[in-house]
Amino acid sequence: MMSRRLKLVSGSANEELAKGISMHLNAPMVPVTIKRFKDGEIYCKILESVRGCEVFLIQPTAPPTNDSLMELLIMTDAIRRASPREITAVIPYYGYARQDRKADAREPITAKLVANLITVAGIDRVVIFDLHVPQIQGFFDIQVDNLEAIPILAEYFLDKKLKNAVIVAPDVGGVGRARSVAKLLNASLALIDKRRPTHGTSQVMHVIGDVTGKTAILVDDMIDTAGTITKAAEAVMKEGAKEVFIAATHAVFSGNAVEKLQSKYIKEVVVTDTIAIPKAKRFKSLTVLSVAQVLSESIKRIYEGEPMGLLFDGMYSKLKAMQGSK
Repeated sequence: MMSRRLKLVSGSANEELAKGISMHLNAPMVPVTIKRFKDGEIYCKILESVRGCEVFLIQPTAPPTNDSLMELLIMTDAIRRASPREITAVIPYYGYARQDRKADAREPITAKLVANLITVAGIDRVVIFDLHVPQIQGFFDIQVDNLEAIPILAEYFLDKKLKNAVIVAPDVGGVGRARSVAKLLNASLALIDKRRPTHGTSQVMHVIGDVTGKTAILVDDMIDTAGTITKAAEAVMKEGAKEVFIAATHAVFSGNAVEKLQSKYIKEVVVTDTIAIPKAKRFKSLTVLSVAQVLSESIKRIYEGEPMGLLFDGMYSKLKAMQGSK
């Protein structure tokens, strides 16, 4: 009955992740035709009835962000006109999240604009992974489930049984995230003090906290141009760290990020598959963890009306047990 009334639809932004979700749920993907005309306009057609069904539309608004966002909106319109019971947009990566406030006069708050577009298009609920700032949930007038990748990343590092680890926040804004990981790994905490003079640039000032002789894990929500995170890795190593790992949820990898991340200062880069990473951007020291199982469990709970918190309670209980056996 679940497979008949629950419908999974995928856009083109991350089809591999959608296939993983489909496999975990044992629910087939609804066939869809998506094409682009010569002038760049997007066409979409849903090739199966979704009338009266719970539809889960999987489409991160990842680079090329504008194309992915427009495809999400167009697919939503096509589904809405097919009379579903409800549409949940599964947006593992939420583009424009960093434009969440007016930092200067006459600037837009684009994260709010995108939330409005998604709501007006006809989405009833949104599932997202690790918003850049949790306050963006308040930009929506619909239900938003902001899932955490922290347990997935923490489990990976617990399995490595690292000794004398320190979790490093690459900036003040990431301290809360780093503190959560440090607690799960029973590790100490450090902070990078930096200044950002212009968009997309940063200057690391100094390391606050003891990293000497320790295994440092730099934790962030995303890696975009990799300028901040690689400078932070260099600063930590120069302060006497034994080795440096980088952990992040979203692998944006724009510009020459891949080249920077293969720095001699970085032992391994660990990310999730919220954004599809093409072969050209995969490198030897890159590890990609899947969020498909967590998303499939979340979809199942939403469909069955079960509390979402129980899923993460179970994940954190597992991590505590692993921590105890470390």
